[in-house]
Amino acid sequence: LLTCASLVRYVMGRVSADFNAPGESECYEFMDEAILKNGVNMIDTAEQYPIPSGGPDRIPEGATETVIGKWIKDRGVKRERVVIATKITGGRNVTPRNIKNDCEGSLKRLNTDYIDVYQLHWPARYSPQANWGQSLKYNLEDDSSPYWRQFGGPTSFEDLCLAMENLIQEGKIRGWGLCNDNAYGLTACTRTAKALGVTPPCSIQGDFSLIDRKSEENGVAEAASPYNENVGFQSYNALAGGMLTNKYSATPAALDDGNRDRARKSLENPRGRMDTRGWGGTLYRYRTDAAQEAIREYAKIAEREGMSLTELSLRWCRQRSLVTTTLVGHSNMGQLKESLKYFKVKEPLSEKIMWDIDVVHMRNRTPIFSSNRVGRDWFGEGEIGEPIP
Repeated sequence: LLTCASLVRYVMGRVSADFNAPGESECYEFMDEAILKNGVNMIDTAEQYPIPSGGPDRIPEGATETVIGKWIKDRGVKRERVVIATKITGGRNVTPRNIKNDCEGSLKRLNTDYIDVYQLHWPARYSPQANWGQSLKYNLEDDSSPYWRQFGGPTSFEDLCLAMENLIQEGKIRGWGLCNDNAYGLTACTRTAKALGVTPPCSIQGDFSLIDRKSEENGVAEAASPYNENVGFQSYNALAGGMLTNKYSATPAALDDGNRDRARKSLENPRGRMDTRGWGGTLYRYRTDAAQEAIREYAKIAEREGMSLTELSLRWCRQRSLVTTTLVGHSNMGQLKESLKYFKVKEPLSEKIMWDIDVVHMRNRTPIFSSNRVGRDWFGEGEIGEPIP
């Protein structure tokens, strides 16, 4: 079981659609600060990073892995000092052949002989859990679409487990895991692997924060428990795309702002991804009315306790029994240093603070999957084209 106190995800590349992505030199500075100076021992990446990537004006996929590999070489970092987790692109890309070939590509870019945790970026099969929108409803029609069912259907759990075991036996990976999956996918993988006598997944990565606690309540926590499948949980978006930093409290995100002049200024000088047309639209689930109502209440708790909402959010996340690793992403050094400072606070949040957070949670257990603005003319399609409800 892989467990880590904290983990930092680095997304490299100045790309036209992502205003604040750090460049190579900044990524070097981030890793110097986090790993060499402060003891962070794990890096999470993916062959698909940076996102967005590709196209004539964008850095190609895999560039993030390349920078990490260069940094390890240039700094003379001993390989055993860092745990490297990367991901194969999900969906129909996940085949035994591609698992082998894509892993080889990641090894080359990372300039390493082995990967500690090789993960599926999203499931090889249809799963509503991978939906970036506001619905977790299983849709039989989507599962039966030609994309998933032609050419023999998605890669089976058996073929997936055997392909990962081949990489382990070849010494190319130490373990493997899942990302953006659910309790069904996790348990199917672990049970299939055990039935075949091969290595089961050691981790699952999922969206998890004060305003997205579904993994504690939808079976994932039960499945991952050391009493059941004994799988570590890596939480990402612990700050909900920046919403839990409270920087959008005084002035709404650009796409939500009814003041057009002010919204235009926010787009011209964005405070974060929520002030951009691309990511701001994609990540709208963190800005539902219910989510923002919860955020305001959590901010009051933080203020009462003399801490920032960022501190409250990260310390709460670290304290959850489900979470074995917390991923945090940064676009500048100030953000990184702030997160590192909070992760070094050893004192747990008090029972009263944890209970006050639970009281807010009980008012709406899934705020990012709520919506007060669904129109009768939407006809089953959400704000970014995802199927709803």
